[in-house]
Amino acid sequence: MNNEMIRLLVADDHPVVCAGIRQTLFASHGVSIVDSVQGPARLLERLEGHDQDFDVLLSGYILPAAGHSGGLSLFQLIRRKYPNLNIVVLTMQENPSILHALASSGISCILSKRDPLSHLLPAIQGAMAKGRYLSPRIATLMNNSPRSAGFGVLSPRELEVVRLFVSGLKVNEIAERLHRSKKTISTQKSTAMQKLGLERDAELIRYSIEMGLLEHCMPVQLEEYAKA
Repeated sequence: MNNEMIRLLVADDHPVVCAGIRQTLFASHGVSIVDSVQGPARLLERLEGHDQDFDVLLSGYILPAAGHSGGLSLFQLIRRKYPNLNIVVLTMQENPSILHALASSGISCILSKRDPLSHLLPAIQGAMAKGRYLSPRIATLMNNSPRSAGFGVLSPRELEVVRLFVSGLKVNEIAERLHRSKKTISTQKSTAMQKLGLERDAELIRYSIEMGLLEHCMPVQLEEYAKA
């Protein structure tokens, strides 16, 4: 193999995405796709002891699976264990807070799946050069939204309500546990979502998981998270 070739590991939950990436990069003379995997367990297994086989990881926003975190938590783990591995994230995620959190964790090459795949090669090259590359949609989302303080904008009581809600409790169950009225709990939950810029319960669950508020989620929540 030519020493100048960038050795790429592709990871995504959807085989069709991996196939599209392979087809897009097939004619590239500067990138060699060494392997492709699906799911967090397979990704971590492939990297264990073999991270030196790859120069760049091109990964989708992989969902959590049994016993394994996904999303932001997964990327943070990979960054800690394999600091020399360059990462490009390809995602449908459009929450500016999560995109800023990705950037803050050291991932500076982020692509939207809604943008043309022609952005793949420059992003991979950018990551290899320790540079920054944002596809147009990601750049717009991040540049038009101030960096969020995340859960730091919530009051202790609002954070407590959000934590219990995303752990699987209903509003009336939270009210009973915290000895507050159902109306108070509902108001605190709504206020928290407004502060975080979220509109739907599925977005709150997804955001909480991605931001590491909960390491794991209930099966029903995960199903809703995957649909959102």
